[in-house]
Amino acid sequence: MSQDEIPARKFFGTDGVRGLANSDKMTPESVMRLGQAAGRYFRKREEKIGSRPTVFIGKDTRLSGYMIEPALVAGFTSVGMDVRLCGPIPTSAVSILTRTLRADMGVMITASHNKYHDNGLKFFGPDGRKLSNSAEAEIEALLYGSDLRLAKPENLGRAKRYEDMQARYIEIAKATFPRRMRLTGLKIVLDCANGAAYHTAPDTLWELGAEAVIPLGVSPNGKNINLDCGSTHTELLSETVVKEGAHVGIALDGDADRLIMCDEKGRVIDGDQLLGLIGSGWHKKGQLSKPGIVATVMSNLGLERFFEAQELDFIRTDVGDRHVSARMRQDGYNLGGEQSGHILMPDFTPTGDGTISALQVLAEIIRQDKPASEVLTVFDPVPQQLKNVSYSGDSPLNNPVVQSAIKDAQESFGTEGRILVRASGTEPVIRVMAEGDDEAKVEKLTDGIVSVIKQQAS
Repeated sequence: MSQDEIPARKFFGTDGVRGLANSDKMTPESVMRLGQAAGRYFRKREEKIGSRPTVFIGKDTRLSGYMIEPALVAGFTSVGMDVRLCGPIPTSAVSILTRTLRADMGVMITASHNKYHDNGLKFFGPDGRKLSNSAEAEIEALLYGSDLRLAKPENLGRAKRYEDMQARYIEIAKATFPRRMRLTGLKIVLDCANGAAYHTAPDTLWELGAEAVIPLGVSPNGKNINLDCGSTHTELLSETVVKEGAHVGIALDGDADRLIMCDEKGRVIDGDQLLGLIGSGWHKKGQLSKPGIVATVMSNLGLERFFEAQELDFIRTDVGDRHVSARMRQDGYNLGGEQSGHILMPDFTPTGDGTISALQVLAEIIRQDKPASEVLTVFDPVPQQLKNVSYSGDSPLNNPVVQSAIKDAQESFGTEGRILVRASGTEPVIRVMAEGDDEAKVEKLTDGIVSVIKQQAS
């Protein structure tokens, strides 16, 4: 079964498991049961060679992490898995450490860019990559079954907290920066979203020689993760860059797997521009494994035209970094990403990493020896609008009136633009995106579809 073929699943969503803390999927009982099922899945794999499996667990800074972490530990140890606790650490650190320290599994406790009251679990296999859809389906089958086979008292797993995982990760991140290059002279504003990278990201930039690192969002209290800060709320970042006269601004999200930046003028730079910059830079240096990149259907048409002008492939997938990653592995590409700021560089890390992505961008700024405003914008984006429509009950996308409105809008665009309407994989929201050369037409068609969806959802 391919990564993109999604078996019927109830517990897992598009990016692991996510929900309201202490409710439904995220109660201690549910999390413990999920830990038992996931542990049993890996125990079945390891029973063939008789080894004792180990799982690494990291988390972001949400208050509910204190509840979910011990529930996971109970689940894993009860089926005979040893647990290594990493504490607050970026998602990619769990991915990297799972692979480099030869663990059998990794779990990150996070709800990414969501507010503190949500939480979730991201699972990684021994290769450091997110579990396939088929693996998640097998875990669900165990979750709802009765064959968890709890360990005998003498075979229970042990749990140990590692105190040096942040330092290990910082050294790994620093090693991805070009040798003999330093951040000397750069004044950087860094917003860590009060999340998982609040310690590792500032230290990484400082140790690489930045003249000054002005930190934002580095005082987590359990409830302020992503609160008016980070990659989804860049107003403070932009204001601070201008106020402090910084050269560049960097914003991460709650689990630090995505990156948004701003130039010295405070202008926000999204993932498409960053992907364009890294891709063109790697192309010139011969670092692309294949002549092209992988992006999603959400990436701006301007980015596609930018790469086509360089005679590079531009492959689109469904939304979600797992789809991008699967296509990259399938076709042999070593660079891909999303407009939201997930940049995938498997030469460095098995999953997205905001800090490591930022280092690649900073390296390009240093190489070109120009202001960030002249480096970070590599193409003219086509006018694009994205609007969200909340709903309850059945998805409005199944309504024939809505389907007809979407079809009519695309026919109206012809070849001069794109319409994309999809359901969110993590919340009851319909996302409506339209883009094209005529901005007025883009706005009109977007508003038209949104209006029809609201009428049919009410």
